[in-house]
Amino acid sequence: MKTLYLDTFSGISGDMFLGAMIDLGVDFQWLEDELAKLGLHEYHLHATRKQKSNIQGVKFDVHVSGHHEDEHGHPHHPHHHEDHDDHGHGHESHEEHAHAHTHKHSSHAHDQKDEHSHDAEHEHSRGFGEIKSLIQQSRLSTWVKERALSIFQRIAVAEGKIHGQPPEKVHFHEVGAIDSIVDIVGACVALEMLGKPRVLAAPAVDGTGWVHCAHGRFPIPTLATLEILGARGVAITQCDEPHELITPTGAALLAEFAESFGPMQNLVAAKVGYGLGTRDNQTRPNVLRAVLGEVSLAPSSRSASASENDWETDTIAVLETNLDDCHPEILGHFVEHALARGALDVFHTPVQMKKNRPGVLLTVLCSAERADEFAEMLLRETSAFGVRRSMAERRKLRRETTQIKTPFGEVAMKLGKLNRDIVHMTPEFESCKKLAAEANAPLREVYEAANRALKSDNKESKPSKKRK
Repeated sequence: MKTLYLDTFSGISGDMFLGAMIDLGVDFQWLEDELAKLGLHEYHLHATRKQKSNIQGVKFDVHVSGHHEDEHGHPHHPHHHEDHDDHGHGHESHEEHAHAHTHKHSSHAHDQKDEHSHDAEHEHSRGFGEIKSLIQQSRLSTWVKERALSIFQRIAVAEGKIHGQPPEKVHFHEVGAIDSIVDIVGACVALEMLGKPRVLAAPAVDGTGWVHCAHGRFPIPTLATLEILGARGVAITQCDEPHELITPTGAALLAEFAESFGPMQNLVAAKVGYGLGTRDNQTRPNVLRAVLGEVSLAPSSRSASASENDWETDTIAVLETNLDDCHPEILGHFVEHALARGALDVFHTPVQMKKNRPGVLLTVLCSAERADEFAEMLLRETSAFGVRRSMAERRKLRRETTQIKTPFGEVAMKLGKLNRDIVHMTPEFESCKKLAAEANAPLREVYEAANRALKSDNKESKPSKKRK
């Protein structure tokens, strides 16, 4: 299956992620056009092929209006001072202002200045609600909107916990700046352009040292980075690099997209991209390596099914608990409540438990990022004392909807396609139910009329032959 592996041996930030995606083949003009749908106009993008530690890759920059360039050709705010950098990361392109508080260099004032340096208080700060409205009202795809909002939600929850505020009350500074919004939304756009691959990552590695922020002098990892990765259950290991390597935006990207963290396993690399930072690190190249390829069933052979089928893939959480003392009314209420809250599916299966007691296996399927939420719901609203959690990969038909004319009126049809073949076609229940009631006809007749109409009108409606 198509897989993107993020080799975060030198950390991750929004800019470096986008640089790596462009190096993998994401079209810069297409990215720029999609980001224009946000309706922000006070910036322009640069993507330059450069080298870092003799490694060639892409340096991605968001230049915000009102910044001038220093003697190194680096744009910065007129109020930017020589002895500090708002983020303290020293990556330049590796520190894209994800913090909702201001960072300074303390012991590393000799590092190159940040590519996106801003005034310490950022002239254009935005609240979480304003950013949500900006994204929701844009013409971006539904998938990009959902993932971008989820990333901002993660950051808002982390910052809210730090500041003692609910997420909706958090007012961003750096993360509300134009370049940070572009980095976060751009990352989602880039993944969509690559076909929404499965994302895996190396173990999260951060540096050491200190940063000066609005909360005082704090050690690396920064407050928001710890909160974001901790909420997802991602372990952090520190190395001897005396700088910040993982920015809060980079942490949020990992928390949102990475299914697991570990070494590469059975990954056949088709393309390798490098997103470049600016600072010359002391212990490792300042680059993010991204590997795009496919996972083989065996180390030495490619999976034919992964390369031949155009099905959609994702990973979901499977939550299970065995119950032998839960009232049927409570069980029924839980199923309804969990589905209403957004669970993908909820069901219970009769099982025989210890001491030959009859019981049920209660199962909840949900998105990976909401697994803890539904696990807590299981523990609070049923008699469960524990919940088992596992991750499952799904293969899904590509879905389309269409309207079919029948003697009863137009019926909404759901089509399931695999390699452009229609393998399933199903009339939508509510649509058929409405027409049956209006015509005072049996529901079964409306279903049959819809299926007949689809077969006669759609040349692609023939069932696909089984592959040998």
